[in-house]
Formats: sequence, C-alpha cells, structure tokens
Amino acid sequence: MKEFNYKINGAPYRVVVLNSDDSTIELEVNGIPYTVELEQKTKKPLGGVRRPSREAAPAPTPKSATTPLVTKPATSPGKTVIQSPLPGIIIDIKCKEGDIVKKGQTLMILEAMKMENNILASTNGKVSKILVNKGDTVLEGADLVVIE
Repeated sequence: MKEFNYKINGAPYRVVVLNSDDSTIELEVNGIPYTVELEQKTKKPLGGVRRPSREAAPAPTPKSATTPLVTKPATSPGKTVIQSPLPGIIIDIKCKEGDIVKKGQTLMILEAMKMENNILASTNGKVSKILVNKGDTVLEGADLVVIE
C-alpha cells in the first residue's frame, strides 16, 4: 500500500493505492474509493524502416499561465451545475429531484472544517439531478446539483 499527498489548485488530496495489477488500480482519494482501468498500449507493426522527415518539426507553442490543466465538459444551455466550494461531507440535502427552487434557497448543507456551510441555488429553476447523497465526502469543485 502506497500513500501520496498532492495539492491541486491549493486543495489537498490524500491518495492511497490499495491494490494494482496489469489492468486496474484500486485507490482512495480523500477516503473515496475508486477503481481505475488502465489503457492497454497497442503495438504498431514494424512493416518497414521509417526514415525521419527532412522537414523541421514545428516548435512547440508555450502554454500561457491561464491555460487550464484540466477542462470540464461544457454543460448544455439552460443548465446550471452547483459545485462544492470546499472539501467536506454532505450532512443534509434540503431538496429533491423535480423541486422548483429560487435563487438563494438552501439546497444542502456541507460540513467542512467543523463548520456547517449552506449550499445555495445560484439561479431559479427546477432541480433536474442530485449528484451526491447524504454522508458523501466531496472534494472542492465536485458537482452537487444540476438545476434547469
């Protein structure tokens, strides 16, 4: 068992590798278990000798400081995803799928650093999906609720 501590965008992550083989790795990230499937590398046939091109390869373009390392898929228009503002535990869910909510309404309560934090609706709409359950541990930026 190996343990690693990372900081990503200032947020701490504790990763424990529980088990691994040639195709999967079982690990925990901040206490949440994950099974990761590894991609299998495909071997290319040798078919013949490949000669290097005489053209100069284009120079790599430097990435600016504002280029994100991880991108999130765009949500469809009309949908708002409420995310966790910090890592913690969901201690109560105050809405259910199908509920009509108003901007500023408490959707759930997140316990973080021994404090209860209200997670509020950022827009008026209908709760189309609740992505967490009571008692779940969530990381900063984790998707919690989708409002249409």
